Amino acid sequence: MGNGQTQPSDMKLIRRFASLLPHLALTLALLTPSSAAPRGKQIENPDLTKGGTIPEQAKHDWNLGATGARGWMYCDRLTTTDARQIAVTQVDKGSPADGVLATGDVILGVAGKPFSYDPRTEFGKALTAAESVAGGGKLALTLWRDGETSQVTVNLPVLGDYSATAPYDCPKSARILQDGCKALAERMQDPGYPRRQNPITRSLNALALLASGDPAYLPLVKKEAAWASEYSADSMATWYYGYVIMLLAEYKMATGDESVMPGLRRLAMEAAEGQSIVGSWGHKFAGPDGRLVGYGMMNAPGVPLTTSLVMARAAGVDDPQISKAIERSAKLLRFYIGKGAVPYGDHNPWIQTHEDNGKCGMASVLFNLMGEEEGAEYFSRMSVASHGAERDTGHTGNFWNILWSMPAVAQSGPHATGAWMKEFGAWYFDFARRWDGGFPHQGPPQPTPDHTRGWDATGSYLLAYAMPLKKIYLTGKRPATTPQLDAAAAQALIADGRGWSNKDRNSYYDSLSREELMKRLASWSPVVRERAAMALARQKNDKLVDELIAMLEGPRLEARLGACQALAMLKNDAAPAIPALRINLSHDDLWLRVKAAEAIAATGSHGMTALPELLERLAKGPTRDDPRGMEQRYLTYIVFGQMLKNSLDAVDRKLLAKAVAAGLRNQDGRSRGVIGGIYQKFAYEEIRPLLPAIHEAIVKPAPSGIMFADGSRIAGIKVLAKHRIKEGIPLCLDFIDIERWNKRSRITQCLETLAEYGAAAKPMLPRLRQLEKDLLAHSEARGLQAQIEQTRTLIKNLENATGSVELRSIR
Repeated sequence: MGNGQTQPSDMKLIRRFASLLPHLALTLALLTPSSAAPRGKQIENPDLTKGGTIPEQAKHDWNLGATGARGWMYCDRLTTTDARQIAVTQVDKGSPADGVLATGDVILGVAGKPFSYDPRTEFGKALTAAESVAGGGKLALTLWRDGETSQVTVNLPVLGDYSATAPYDCPKSARILQDGCKALAERMQDPGYPRRQNPITRSLNALALLASGDPAYLPLVKKEAAWASEYSADSMATWYYGYVIMLLAEYKMATGDESVMPGLRRLAMEAAEGQSIVGSWGHKFAGPDGRLVGYGMMNAPGVPLTTSLVMARAAGVDDPQISKAIERSAKLLRFYIGKGAVPYGDHNPWIQTHEDNGKCGMASVLFNLMGEEEGAEYFSRMSVASHGAERDTGHTGNFWNILWSMPAVAQSGPHATGAWMKEFGAWYFDFARRWDGGFPHQGPPQPTPDHTRGWDATGSYLLAYAMPLKKIYLTGKRPATTPQLDAAAAQALIADGRGWSNKDRNSYYDSLSREELMKRLASWSPVVRERAAMALARQKNDKLVDELIAMLEGPRLEARLGACQALAMLKNDAAPAIPALRINLSHDDLWLRVKAAEAIAATGSHGMTALPELLERLAKGPTRDDPRGMEQRYLTYIVFGQMLKNSLDAVDRKLLAKAVAAGLRNQDGRSRGVIGGIYQKFAYEEIRPLLPAIHEAIVKPAPSGIMFADGSRIAGIKVLAKHRIKEGIPLCLDFIDIERWNKRSRITQCLETLAEYGAAAKPMLPRLRQLEKDLLAHSEARGLQAQIEQTRTLIKNLENATGSVELRSIR
């Protein structure tokens, strides 16, 4: 769940440590959109009117709005732009399409015209037009059936037009909310309803009824709150607890019902106590040592959990542990303000798109509830700028991208919501709405269904339509702290989000004039700046570097950041800008310092003149203004991952040693791992002063970047073995941990390293024999046969080993 998509710097790190992380395939699966096109042979686009059939491996179909029909269309790399046909896959009995459409029909166009650019968008817009007063409920379709083409009409209810500020002051939005809540309430009274829901959708559906403000639904909501107050989970608890706690807190604040307080307090305290020592959550709550397990930090469950704790506190759960958890999490999230979208986990700010599967939306709502204008405003603006193809992306699907869209866009006011609905929301929401008023999760345009397939998204859509009522915190009961946009400003943000799709990322920006690209290089949006920087770099203009140097000396921070982004793209050609970049290394803004350093490193050998300064800054570590050492983290990637990856020649060893020792104390496991990549370049006398720091980094794993934390620890035990450091011998087994994720690779490398000590490792024989027993008894023993045989071989070799090995000590 959640969407964590890799940036180029992330990918370099992953490739660099492939030897230390053989689980690379799984890592990439986590860090890239599950919605990407499948590997292997490209799925062909069939002509269904000439004998073509729906590919067996591409069964994802779509709800076709309020028609009562579903249909399949071709999709490729998260787009449906190459499709020109919709194959009808289902028609509900008694629906508007019943008797007009039939399974096997092929829809070729709308309003008397063939599909010309994207049948999904075109059909959605035709639905919106048909439901308007002018449309009179007439949805005209061009239909192919049994070799014949004809014009047919599906008669839909007339709901009216979306207003210019929809869903505010919008009768159609009010009608959709009313009809949707009525249909939802009827389904919720079905005894089988709970079995068809997961805790997230069940909570959201109840929240939608509560947000309607209709007292007739309170008995149903009370029943759902009673369920929520008794809720408990072990597996995936972090995903569920946030939404369950939100329901309980909102219900308590809306009704004053004290009966749910014990359950609300229990769940909130479990969530707070399950937070990691750096303020994050993962798939599960943190372990006894305060560190996350498995993949590590995940913002998709973490941000809603934080929001739920803010609500729980407002509802009366007053405990210092709750406040501590809120602040620790907020500290993580504040870092991303102004830098990009909130990413998958403790990663680089995401700047490929303005939204990363709803996490900017989540953050905007959170910061507004906390009364923090800067965060609420920035992430709301990012949400407004995210529409169309950007909303179709998402790891495991785009459920969260749609759920958190309107609550965040609404922070910027009715003109923002109206502009966003006109650009995207109107057709997308109408396309998703069934004829019975419900909303199934549509998913992204990918050949296969996403991980949230079959989810009932009714509550998440209805919350968007309930925003004008402001009955609960999620729908604006607390006034927005964000300045409200006028129509022109809102439209400008919409324009910032245009020109990108997963299939065509460059052509729009490549078509812009150089003057326009330079203007966009100074944009408020880090995404727009990045797209402009890439386009400028592709143009190869001789005068570009001079203009970028001038931007580096200008007054606007965004312009300086954009110049750094463009210079980094130019690589060696940016060498003349190094003096200006070095000046920016001392700027007050942390992110500008980082971006300037990245641009310097991108120039290759030219940038080595700045290395001493960068090592000095890296050695300083965390500060009061940067308590998590984020500048140090990024400088570690830059210095050790780029500038020193090939050679340590002519580097001041004392300064280097200070930087290594400081960097190994950084919270981030990935940055520590980058440092580990240079251990083997040191001679013994050079690395000897660093051995205590290396030993400590093995014994005390990084509290964040858990997925990558093994890299630095494995590099550490290997360098200890290389230099025959006796303290490394027990660490080879201490580090194995056969219950933790990526056990196969870790066991293999730990045993290989222990074997390097030869006869000196004999004292480990009792522990190795116990390891063999533990592996044989392991629930995954069948998949650990190679490691079991490796353990047996090592035991045999050590039993037969003779002679002595001269060992050193870190002391």
